[in-house]
Amino acid sequence: MSGRFVRSSKYRHVFGRPTRKEQCYDNIRISKNAWDTNLVKANPQYLAVNWEASGGGAFAVIPLNEKGRLPEQLPLFRGHKAVVLDTDWSPFDDSLIASGSDDGKAFIWRVPEGFTLRTEEGQDPEDVAPIKQLAGHSRKVGHVLFNPAAANILATSSGDYTVKVWDVEAGSPRLTLKHGDIVQSLSWSANGSLLVTTSRDKKLRIWDVRQETPAHTVPGHAGAKNSRVTWMGEHDRVATTGFSKMSDRQLGLWDIRDPKEPVGGFQLLDSISGVCMPFWDDSTQCLYLAGKGDGNIRYFEYEHDKFEYLSEYKSADPQRGIAFLPKRGVNMHENEVMRAFKTVNDSYIEPISFIVPRRAEVFQGDIYPPVTGTKPAMSAVDWFEGQEGLPPKIDLESVYEGEEPTEIPATTSKPVSRVQSKTTMLSSPSKKDPEPTAAAAPLPSEKVSEPIKESHQLSPPPAFKSPPLSMKEQSSSIAKLASKYDDKEDSSSSAEDDTSSFEEVAKPVERNVRPKSPEKKPPITSETTTTTTTTQPEPVTRKLSSPILPTKLMAPASSSSSSSQKPGPSAASQAASASGGEVTLRDIKSILETQSATISGQSEKIEALTVEVDRLKSKIGDRV
Repeated sequence: MSGRFVRSSKYRHVFGRPTRKEQCYDNIRISKNAWDTNLVKANPQYLAVNWEASGGGAFAVIPLNEKGRLPEQLPLFRGHKAVVLDTDWSPFDDSLIASGSDDGKAFIWRVPEGFTLRTEEGQDPEDVAPIKQLAGHSRKVGHVLFNPAAANILATSSGDYTVKVWDVEAGSPRLTLKHGDIVQSLSWSANGSLLVTTSRDKKLRIWDVRQETPAHTVPGHAGAKNSRVTWMGEHDRVATTGFSKMSDRQLGLWDIRDPKEPVGGFQLLDSISGVCMPFWDDSTQCLYLAGKGDGNIRYFEYEHDKFEYLSEYKSADPQRGIAFLPKRGVNMHENEVMRAFKTVNDSYIEPISFIVPRRAEVFQGDIYPPVTGTKPAMSAVDWFEGQEGLPPKIDLESVYEGEEPTEIPATTSKPVSRVQSKTTMLSSPSKKDPEPTAAAAPLPSEKVSEPIKESHQLSPPPAFKSPPLSMKEQSSSIAKLASKYDDKEDSSSSAEDDTSSFEEVAKPVERNVRPKSPEKKPPITSETTTTTTTTQPEPVTRKLSSPILPTKLMAPASSSSSSSQKPGPSAASQAASASGGEVTLRDIKSILETQSATISGQSEKIEALTVEVDRLKSKIGDRV
């Protein structure tokens, strides 16, 4: 375990919790069409399922609160003349849904108020008819996708190698994006101005939609099987899944400003043959990957421009289709951050909850940031005129308390400026100028400069602002710090010592010479004086053996020479201090002679004391 580093993350312990069969949506006949689609779509109220029906195409809408085994006869959404290939819910109206079919048409439907699958006995279920038909493609409509920022803007891809952008209210196509082959996947940017697509010609295209021209066209995954793409919310990044030439599943991260190749190259996932379906959660910055034909769902966290693997939900039941619930529909009382609906054996749909394990029973604001609500940023007319923006968000704490969602104004919740401050993304990448030239140009807008100033305010600590101090500067700063604790010392010689960084070491020597230093060492003089009256010579030899270095000899010598008289400085030490602390060889010789005389005198006294002790012992022995 030595040397291992555990990355800090709030979602590192997220786990997937399956649902019991009784709480699943059972007795469902899922379409067996081979077209590569997700088969199911979900919103906080309903679940749409491509239905295996005869006599034309149809799909079913299931209220989320009607769990268990469904009736044999259901009210279906009928109107297509061929099988339904894809559906998509409006992000701003939970009862509005679009569908695309093999008959080359796209329909708009509205779920009736109070819609339910349960009917009274003896009453046949009534099918629902479309409210609008969108006809303009010459071949099958394989994908439908609503704009995430503008109301009633729908994109449809077809086998005629085009993507059409519709004004749903007018019922007419306004824009057409021409491709070189069948479109396999498409995804809108957060502000609804850009569109990214993958196609069978193995190209990744980033479109400036209202200009009807691709801003970038780059090679994607090299494999022959289908590839998927998802826009990573408010980032200027897209994530793709596909296959290599050796049929290994891959994950790619692309920078839309320079998408010549994926950031850090393709990441190898495994060698399973099923298509990998990506789903992005912008609030938790997590990417979920669900494979067709296997029952596993792995999830990654986006951080520092790469995907960090978190964990994997494993199941023995394979899935053909899967859908993820919008964040405003999760169960926050159980700390659920995402919920998936996977098809099992084409007969029932199983909800899977991804939960952050926490014991707290209050609202967890750190894992539930504000999310996009049900109010669009603009109308369809405004969008076609060139406006762009992000829809307002809602505070999930108000939803947690059971109140009406509290809307956060778009000015405070608009995340484009936050993304721009990190990645210098253009605030309007889809205007008249093509995106490659706009990305290469400097950012002229004032809105972009403000986050940059904030980033300077959040700069690293001051230690990283300037180069490291030199040896001379470090020594002078240490000397200044030490001077705070001096007892009113004379700092006249400090100016002379600043010229060299090695002369600061001489300060401890000067402290020994000052008049206060001998007062700090009276225990030495007391021990040397007491040795003259005691019979233990060891402390004398220890203290007398210490003055070996000439620079440290002055204070001990002065104390030892005065052991027989008074505790004070000797004549030699006074002369040395008077001469400015300079010790010559003559002074050292005089000190040594003084010490020798002291030692000899003490030795004589010790011998006299020894004789006296022996005499007393003999007297005691005679008495005994």
